[in-house]
Amino acid sequence: MPLTESRPDALSETYAQSIYELASSQGGQSTVEQILGELEDVLELARSDAQFNEFLSSRVLKQSDRTKSLTGIFSGKVHDLTLKTLQVLNEKGRLSHLIPIVAALDVIVQREMGRVEVDLYTAAPVDSGELAKIKEQLNSSLGKEAIVHPYTDPSMIGGVRLQIGDKLIDASLQTRLRKMRDRLAEEGTSSLRAAAQRAIDDSVSE
Repeated sequence: MPLTESRPDALSETYAQSIYELASSQGGQSTVEQILGELEDVLELARSDAQFNEFLSSRVLKQSDRTKSLTGIFSGKVHDLTLKTLQVLNEKGRLSHLIPIVAALDVIVQREMGRVEVDLYTAAPVDSGELAKIKEQLNSSLGKEAIVHPYTDPSMIGGVRLQIGDKLIDASLQTRLRKMRDRLAEEGTSSLRAAAQRAIDDSVSE
């Protein structure tokens, strides 16, 4: 059974908040970012190595055996809090939900540091100059530092699409064309209705 790919739920957010507070108390911003980075590295390893993924999420493996293995793998290689986080999640039976927990932690870290994650989708790759201008505009509009992740979507004709947290801003050419088509269709329907009503009114008045 692979790690659960899901959006953060209330319990994931609770674990993430606890991790953030512990990391903050132990070393402030630098420690918080270190813990987040190391947990993201663990996830990257799990995504690229099916055997390690199964090790983290297996319901067959005893928790005590997995705790020993986690200690052997990560002790001295990551921050003590990173290892402790993995051990506690294992003991609580939540290690398979590491993905939404780390996602929730990332949201907390970016929010507390005045940052916001933005996914930028365009039809063609944007160069560094264009990306800098877009980031500057987002910083001004959002009042926060925008961490922009550019993606290319070949299905787009033009324009941009922005994903800011749960909010989608779609300024793609397809969407604008669709809205124009819908508006024209609605206006056409309204015109037909008006013409029909005029014909009825004329026939009644004759």
